[in-house]
Amino acid sequence: MLKEIQVCLCIFFVFSFGVFYELSQEHSCLFSCKPVSKQLLTPKDVMIQGRSIIFLETTENLQPRPLVFCSVESAARIYSERPVIFFMKGLDNHTMGSVSSSWSSLSFLSAMKNVFLFPLHMETLFQDTPLLSWYLQVNATLEKDWIYIISDAIRLAMVWKYGGIYMDTDVISIRPIPVSNFLAAQSSQFSSNGIFSFQQHHSFLWDCMEDFVRNYDGAIWGNQGPFLITRVLKRLCDLIDFKDTEDQKCHNISFLNPQRFYPIHYKNWTAYYEVWDPIPQFNTSYALHLWNFMNEKDKKNVTIGSNTLVENLFRMYCPTTYKRLSQTVEGSE
Repeated sequence: MLKEIQVCLCIFFVFSFGVFYELSQEHSCLFSCKPVSKQLLTPKDVMIQGRSIIFLETTENLQPRPLVFCSVESAARIYSERPVIFFMKGLDNHTMGSVSSSWSSLSFLSAMKNVFLFPLHMETLFQDTPLLSWYLQVNATLEKDWIYIISDAIRLAMVWKYGGIYMDTDVISIRPIPVSNFLAAQSSQFSSNGIFSFQQHHSFLWDCMEDFVRNYDGAIWGNQGPFLITRVLKRLCDLIDFKDTEDQKCHNISFLNPQRFYPIHYKNWTAYYEVWDPIPQFNTSYALHLWNFMNEKDKKNVTIGSNTLVENLFRMYCPTTYKRLSQTVEGSE
């Protein structure tokens, strides 16, 4: 009898320890724990581990172009175990409640298990950063490039506060990036700010925010974006020419080769909308930046059945977006 009681107690303690361990781990997981309604989660809840993939929409637009959906979907597929966050200025408590009924395209994104849509609250975001004083004083109506300027500011504050990877909404992910704390080179002497990653509270981003305020000039396009990143990086490192597809290292920051994200130069951006035979594999790239800024005038889009490079990228890396686009075309016909 005593032996049976000992066995029962042993089983009880093992079971109890297992339950305690599972509960202790719940704060650190997102997709393998008990399901939690996305509506109950805040950005801080989701981004607490500093592993998020971050996208921004700084206009009121709630009907993004197909390329935006492809960017988010491709990231969600490539980084399936990491949260993908899409902050949208046009979202608020009212629109968040009607996403499913009024914005079917956004509903398609939020249905993906690791994609989260959140409103963008800029003043709250800039709290406890050098950017708050600038934000409270600047007159946005006098800034002709305000959408880009505020986006440059937000991405710095967002990654500094939470950590993770920031990506522009015209970046298609094709394979995981194997490093953290990186900047993406457009050339040996010039860094982009269209994609970068840092751990939470990294000093480089704090330096960038201080430079943003100290050297602010909204009349110069890119002064608060890629030019800012480049000048802060050059104060820290002596940049040298890249050798083949090798990356560079500056202290604890990786300066990634242009081939990683920019295998097609911005001057040749239309090549994405041309037919390639054979289709390039981009074996040394982690993601592809499609230079949507250059496309503002022409407004080139994905054409179903065109066999262009961009159509093939959609088919391979964001198949659900491609399917929905195909169905839309068929429906209109």
